[in-house]
Parts: sequence; C-alpha cells; structure tokens
Amino acid sequence: MDITTLLAFLFGLFLLYIIGILLVIPIKLIIKLIVNGVIGGFLLLIANFIGGFMGLSININPITALVAGFLGVPGIVLLFIIQKIL
Repeated sequence: MDITTLLAFLFGLFLLYIIGILLVIPIKLIIKLIVNGVIGGFLLLIANFIGGFMGLSININPITALVAGFLGVPGIVLLFIIQKIL
C-alpha cells in the first residue's frame, strides 16, 4: 500500500466529516463512520499483509475501501467471501 492510497483514504474520511457537518448529521453518526473507516482501512491493510502469506489478498480500490470503511470488520469478511465466490 503506497502513500498515495493512504492519503486518498484519509482525504475521503475528511470529506465525509465535512459533508456530515454541512448536512447537519448528528456528530455521533459522523464519529461512528470515521472510526469504522479507520478500523476498516487498517484491517484491509492487515488482511492484505497476512493474507499475502496464505495466498489471499484483496485489491485496494475505492470500492473495497468504501465497503471496508462503512461496514468495518464484516465488510472485510464480505470482501473475502465475494472474492472466493467469484
């Protein structure tokens, strides 16, 4: 995972925070989305690192980052299941 992907992920989280403020979403929901995004991105990085040894890896792109960010741990599991099915 290179630095540009990490910066794009952090920029997306920042934009999510700004849009939430502009739309007057309660702060609890914004914090929950940000925490899920950070945990999802971290788990996606760890899943690719550990999965690389076992032959399992998930390509990091905007779609997988969104799934991991919004769903967190279940999103990572969902991505692995979808990868195995397809």
